[in-house]
Formats: sequence, C-alpha cells, structure tokens
Amino acid sequence: MTKTNRNVRLGILLWFRLSRFYNNSNRKSNHHLKKFGLNVAQLDLLAQIGHNKSISQQELADKLLVSKGNITQLLKKMEEQNLIERKQEWKTKYVSLTEKGLKLYNEVIPKQEMFQAAQFDSLTEVEKKQFLNLLKKIQK
Repeated sequence: MTKTNRNVRLGILLWFRLSRFYNNSNRKSNHHLKKFGLNVAQLDLLAQIGHNKSISQQELADKLLVSKGNITQLLKKMEEQNLIERKQEWKTKYVSLTEKGLKLYNEVIPKQEMFQAAQFDSLTEVEKKQFLNLLKKIQK
C-alpha cells in the first residue's frame, strides 16, 4: 500500500470514528434529556436562546447551521410547551425564553454540560487539550 493510500485510509478511519462518536453522543444525550422533555435539537435552541437572552430566528438558524424552516418547526413545538415566546419587530422575529423556559434552561444546561464532559473522562487533562487542539486544527 502506498503512502498516499495509507493516508487516505487513515483519514477515512478518522472520519468514521468521529462520526460514530458524534452519533453515539447524540443518542446518549437524547436519552439523558428525555427526563426534561427535550431532545438534542431543542437543547441547542434552549442553550442559544438562553445565552443570548433574545435572538432573531435567522441568527438562531445561522448559529445552529440549519435552515430557517427547520428552526420554525422546532420553535413552534417549544412555543406550545410555553418554553419560548416570539415577538415580531417589523420584518424580524425575535425569540426569548419564557419564565418556564428560563427555569428549564437553568436546570438542564449545567446538568447537560456535566453529562457531556463526562464522556471524556477516560482522557487525561493533557490528552483533552491535545484533542481539542487537533480538532481546532482540522476545523480551519
């Protein structure tokens, strides 16, 4: 096997491993979030809206790398649960958390952060820093 072929194969193996980790992490997160009545997509929305206090639907879609249509469907469900409210200001719709949404945000975000961080407990602090730097490097 040539050096080029080995390099391509190694790149594919890295991609598969990252993809499997990501999918497994989402599956575990969805299971963990079920007790809060949320899924990963809703958590992302809750986190972004809670962090920004008020954010336009377009900004939200841009931050989460999804279409405005996808955001609209997710927001509708969260609005029905009284977690968010939308306000129209001329041509722009802004989203913010309701009191119930803010309470959920304050409860679930710290727990989810601990849950996610625990997935890397098998790595040392040095390994975590190395891994983070490698991910940053390939993201550029």
